[in-house]
Amino acid sequence: MMKEKLIDLFEYTYHYNKEMIKLISGNISKVDEKIISLISHTLNAQQIWNSRILGEKNFEVWQINPFEDLNTINHQNFLKSIGIVKDSDLDQRIEYRNSRGTKFENSIFEMLFHAINHSTYHRGQINSLLKQNGIEPILTDYIFYKR
Repeated sequence: MMKEKLIDLFEYTYHYNKEMIKLISGNISKVDEKIISLISHTLNAQQIWNSRILGEKNFEVWQINPFEDLNTINHQNFLKSIGIVKDSDLDQRIEYRNSRGTKFENSIFEMLFHAINHSTYHRGQINSLLKQNGIEPILTDYIFYKR
């Protein structure tokens, strides 16, 4: 049951990341560097958490990805996250180092839930910045996704 709920939340995350990329792309002349930085960071963070769980090489937290690569990165993140959910014991604890090199340990569930929550937080920030730039934000609340 928990795995099904996490998959649903990653589907939600994937969907609204995709919609956000589309909205930014359609208004690229009006967006500023902060918006571009935040959408890249949002995708980077999910990639980083997936990589920590899988023991793979990860992105830099604030690297700026080529805008034309964002949909591909979002899709790859989605597939990896879903694979982790399906193939892992969510209670398993993983030791990792943060971007400053400090060692931590969390369960796979905690790491995945953080990735989802982090994406939601930054999409809210992006929506606020879009509005400040005269771009109509999109409603990205989970409940709208489920309606």
